[in-house]
Amino acid sequence: MSRTTPPRPVNVEALFPKLGALRGTTTRLHPRPGHPDVSVSSVGGPLLWPADEPWPVCTEPHKRSSGYRIADIRRERQVLADVRARGRPTDEERVLLEELGRRHREREIADTDPMPLIGLVQLYRRDVPDLPPGPDTCDLLQVFWCPFEAHGPSRYGLAPHVRWRHSDQVAVPLDTPPPQPALVGFDGAVAEPCVLHPEQVVTYPYADSLPARLWRKINSWEDAEERRAERRGLDDEPVTYHHDLSIPQGCRVGGFPSWHTTDPHPMNCEACAAPMILLLTLDSWEWSGANGSWMPQEEWAAAERLRDRCPTQLTIGRDGLLNIFACPTEPGHPHRWSLQ
Repeated sequence: MSRTTPPRPVNVEALFPKLGALRGTTTRLHPRPGHPDVSVSSVGGPLLWPADEPWPVCTEPHKRSSGYRIADIRRERQVLADVRARGRPTDEERVLLEELGRRHREREIADTDPMPLIGLVQLYRRDVPDLPPGPDTCDLLQVFWCPFEAHGPSRYGLAPHVRWRHSDQVAVPLDTPPPQPALVGFDGAVAEPCVLHPEQVVTYPYADSLPARLWRKINSWEDAEERRAERRGLDDEPVTYHHDLSIPQGCRVGGFPSWHTTDPHPMNCEACAAPMILLLTLDSWEWSGANGSWMPQEEWAAAERLRDRCPTQLTIGRDGLLNIFACPTEPGHPHRWSLQ
């Protein structure tokens, strides 16, 4: 089933015509649990990988001997899905869920042992309108990460890994499951296999990235909308530029980055200093807020308890999102990322 973003609550360009010159597009991926194979774009699905190419690993020293088993995480999700469909767990399910949620320790795993990365997403350019070409016109983007938040100076950072390739040059693909880490640091590190329903939509820059005069006008309009809602005694949240009119929620490709937990800051290529473009956003939530304005139209037919705002089961930071940036001058230059 396709997924369709509802029309925006108001025509923002009619209110603020100067936004028209700043309009862009982004492709919402709309991941939903399914059974993708290596031939299609997916989140959490199997990756098209050459049989003779080593699987990427994390070699940065950090604790990796305590965590959760991937098989337990997937079994727990299955049980919880069954419970949601019925409404409440049985006594047996409560005991099982407690056991599946238990941390384990593998004392033989050293902090420096190479650990297989987890595949997060693969995207074919033919499927995603806003996916730029990779280096040497590569048509397949693959993203991995280490399943422990234990990297960088803070020792709490993520470690994304980006790989581009030509899909037609994979002569002999890997036909067995790739290596997996024995343990992961948190259950949100493991993506649920999801098929994608790409949809290109209009987007506008993040509020604090707008010209100052334009943003002041939008801010004044938002204040007036909030006062109007208060006078009417409405329970719904008032429409805002940030939450409803500019940057879509959910996993997406291209467009403008959100900076909702930090001030906007330049993301320049470390190799050539060119301003970088947003390549991919991985979001913990497909929609949020009381009005759920980014919820696809097709979801409204489902019972509220069956609407899944986190179909990928990924947890990015504290329920945030991960922006990955690419160099527009030379796509082969190192990528950068920002956690929001």
